Amino acid sequence: MNKIWATVLILALTILSGIADSQGFLHASIVWKSGKFIWKEAGKSLASFIIGIIIYWFAIKYMQRAGLKSAEIQTSIWFAITIIGVAFVSGKFFQWNISNQLISILVLIGIGILIFRTGG
Repeated sequence: MNKIWATVLILALTILSGIADSQGFLHASIVWKSGKFIWKEAGKSLASFIIGIIIYWFAIKYMQRAGLKSAEIQTSIWFAITIIGVAFVSGKFFQWNISNQLISILVLIGIGILIFRTGG
């Protein structure tokens, strides 16, 4: 598998995992409404996290094949994509001021630099 295809596959799987997990976080944030547990939202949250982790396991497979074996690096990639995914999925990313949007992009760049410098 060439590096470009591996990178695209890793990013695609991690983005899909991040989107599923961001849905899980969004539904989890409304599990308690007026002090009452909302089972439907809990179910949606759980299902999203299950889907997210299964996709993430496949992302890890390809990260390891590409030499990204460090759990810290793997988790950093997932975290950055998931937190930005929460903002995108909720629609709030576009409500952030430009400096916060730039910071989120710099975080992604920083993770890329960290991967390069540590060798994954």
